[in-house]
Amino acid sequence: MTVKRFGVSIEEEALNKLDTFVHDNQFPNRSQAIRFLIENSYIGQKWQCNNEVAGAIVLLYDHHKHDLSNKAGDIQHEYHHLVISTQHIHLSHDLCLETIAVKGKAKDLTNLADQLISLKGVRHGKLVMSRT
Repeated sequence: MTVKRFGVSIEEEALNKLDTFVHDNQFPNRSQAIRFLIENSYIGQKWQCNNEVAGAIVLLYDHHKHDLSNKAGDIQHEYHHLVISTQHIHLSHDLCLETIAVKGKAKDLTNLADQLISLKGVRHGKLVMSRT
């Protein structure tokens, strides 16, 4: 990959916001932050266009919630063509963390994630997508 340099004119207020973003997210410099923002914008456009993406669904849930594991497994089987792999981690006696690697159309991945995240007993869930 070739790196190109270019100049940017930006209002001071916007530059201050960029510098705060760089600091808060611990980027080494403004260039890294700008690359990150461009990539995130591009991913958002791909999602809106329903392009092919890859990603992960992360679920934090109560292990003791009745039938949650079975329900989550059933949903994943319905979307078997999107699920690449799963990793199940026992964080404590009560909490489990599950990471589900996925690949497919953005809207299909969103539908899968929404169904899993909405299960009773899921404390936190998030879908992260990236272009392929």
